[in-house]
Amino acid sequence: MKKNKIIIFLLFAISLLSALFITVGYDYYWHISAGNYMFNNHTILTHDIFSWFLQNKYWVSHEWLFEIIIYIFKLLFGHFNIIIYCILCIFSLLLIIFLNNKNYKKNILFTLFWIMLFIIINSGLILPRPYLLSSVFIAITLYLLYDLRNNKYSRKIYLLPIVTILWANIHGGSSNLSYILILIFILTGLFSFNNKYINIDKLSNIQIKKYIVVSILCIIAICINPHGYRMLIYPYENIFNITMHQNITEWQPIIKISPNNYIYFSFIIILLLIIIKSKKKVNLIDLVLLIIFTILGIKSFRFSNYLYIISSFFIFNYIKPREKDKNTDIILLITSIIVCIIFILNIPNLQNRIDSKYLSDKMISIIKKEKPKRLFNLYDYGGYLISKDIKVFIDGRADLYSNYNYKDYINISKNINTNKLIKKYKFDYFLIDKRYKIYNYFKDSIDYIKIYEDKNTILYKTKNTH
Repeated sequence: MKKNKIIIFLLFAISLLSALFITVGYDYYWHISAGNYMFNNHTILTHDIFSWFLQNKYWVSHEWLFEIIIYIFKLLFGHFNIIIYCILCIFSLLLIIFLNNKNYKKNILFTLFWIMLFIIINSGLILPRPYLLSSVFIAITLYLLYDLRNNKYSRKIYLLPIVTILWANIHGGSSNLSYILILIFILTGLFSFNNKYINIDKLSNIQIKKYIVVSILCIIAICINPHGYRMLIYPYENIFNITMHQNITEWQPIIKISPNNYIYFSFIIILLLIIIKSKKKVNLIDLVLLIIFTILGIKSFRFSNYLYIISSFFIFNYIKPREKDKNTDIILLITSIIVCIIFILNIPNLQNRIDSKYLSDKMISIIKKEKPKRLFNLYDYGGYLISKDIKVFIDGRADLYSNYNYKDYINISKNINTNKLIKKYKFDYFLIDKRYKIYNYFKDSIDYIKIYEDKNTILYKTKNTH
C-alpha cells in the first residue's frame, strides 16, 4: 500500500513535469472560441461561423464537447486552464496505465525508467487539444479489453460503449479505435498456437460473445453525436485525404520530423530489445498491437505516442522480476521530490509558454480598424484571428477546408498561380508572413498598399479597397 502511494505521488510529479513541455498550438484558439460560442448560446455548432468564405457550410464538429470542456476550464481557472487541462489528462492517463497493472511492482527500477520515458516520448505532444483525452480513452479501452482477456467472467467490458459515447463527442476522429481494438483482440484469439517464440491463447466462447456484443454497441455509441452515422465515416475520409497528409505537419511521417523521429525509433529498439532479451514467448495480441501501432506512428506523427500507451499494457510481462527490492521506496520518493522541485523552479518558463501570441496586439488592432471583408490569412494565423473575432479565409480545421479552398490556399502561400487565385477569391486584405513564398509576390507589386508591418507579418490591402 505504501509503495502504491509513492507511485501515485511520482505519477503526479511526472504530470507536473510534463506541463513544462506544453505547446499551445494554433488550434487551441479556435477550439476555445467554438466552446465560448456553444456554451453562451446553448447550442452545438454543426455549421461554420468563423470563416467569411465558408460561412454556414456544414462542419463535422467532431470535437464539440472538448471545446465546451476547455472553455469551462477557462471560466474556472482563467489563463491557467491550459496547464490544468494538460496535467489532469496526463495524470489520468498514467494512473490508468500503472495502477491497474500489478506487474509493474515486479521490477520497480524498470518501472521508474518507464515512467520517466513517458516524458521523452510525449515531449512534443503536450497540447491543450482533444488528442490528450483520446490518449486517456485508449488507455481505458485497453484496460477493459485486457481485463476480459484475463478473466472471462469480467463484466467491466460493458463500460466501453459508455466510454465510446464520450469519446465520439470529445474527439470523434479517433473514436473508431474502440471497436477496431476489439476486433484485433477477437482475431488474435480465434485459435490456439504454441511454439518456441509465440504463444496464442484461444478465447472462450463467452469472451468472444462479449467482445462481439460490445463491438456492436461501440459502433452504435459512435453514432450518438450531433452528426449521427457520419462520425463512423469521418475518420476514414481523413485517412484518405491526400491533401491533408501532404501539408499538415501532424499527419506527416515521423521520419520527416526531427528530433522526434530519433526518439521514436529509439523507443522501438528499446521495446524489441526488452522482448528479445526476456526470452519469453511473445503473446500474439501483444505482437500484433506492437506492429500495428509502430506502423501508425511511423506513418503519422500524431499517432507516435500511442505506441507508448499500447506497450505499457504488456511490456512489464517481459521484464525479469528484481530479486531484491531494497530502498526502492526511498528512490521513488526522492525522484518524486526532485521532479516537483524542477517543476517549481521552471514555473516562470511555463508562464512564457502559455503566453505565446501568434500575432502582435498592434497588428490585431489595425486589422480590426480596417474591417476586412475578404481577408487572406495564413493557415497558422487562422485560429488566433478567430479568437479575436476576425473572420478568416482558412484556419486549423483542414478537414473542413480540404473540400473547398485548401488546395488553392496552399498554392497561394507558395506563390503558385497567385494572380489568378487572388482574382478568384476577390480578397481585399492580405495578412502574410515574410517567411512564406507569397511574400515575394507582394514585395515587388504596385497593386497593393502596405498597411502595417512588424517583425514577420505584413498587412496589405488592394488599391481599390475603400
